[in-house]
Amino acid sequence: MAAMTTPICDFGRKAVDFELPGVDGKSHSLADVSGANGTLVMFLCNHCPFVKAVIDRIVQDVSELAGLGIGAVAIMPNDVISHPADSFENMKKFADAHGFTFPYLIDESQSVARAYDAVCTPDFFGFDASLGLQYRGRLDESRLDPVANARRELFEAMKKVAESGDGPRQQLPSMGCSIKWRDAA
Repeated sequence: MAAMTTPICDFGRKAVDFELPGVDGKSHSLADVSGANGTLVMFLCNHCPFVKAVIDRIVQDVSELAGLGIGAVAIMPNDVISHPADSFENMKKFADAHGFTFPYLIDESQSVARAYDAVCTPDFFGFDASLGLQYRGRLDESRLDPVANARRELFEAMKKVAESGDGPRQQLPSMGCSIKWRDAA
């Protein structure tokens, strides 16, 4: 497990469109998942201990953000040949076990993860209503162990985006497992 941290937010950077298959049997694009007041694009996977430690809080925050007009999507970017725990079938089980209320998509070509410059799981990209980047930070201070009563940094940032269109200027990077890139052929 190579732990990585995300770079600082490149404010205003535009979201990249995609069309990816979801565990719900449907194909989803950026327009399909965008919310009226903003959009949260998350790169997650099934096996990462950083994701496992916080997944239930991610699901809770996304559910609450939906009420504020924030759309959300999770994209699994890892190479499933080298990491079969992240297979499409296992993605279905993971989403079901944790009660995902948002699309969980597979990026088999890894082109979407590369277009977003995603580096780890979890990696959060919070966009405003015009799909300009406003947040590239962490869920909260938790790492491998949840921190009781941790400040809800992602939730607070996206609430601010929903209300004002602007993300917080102070952001702390997310930390997680490196994306498992396919070997270049």
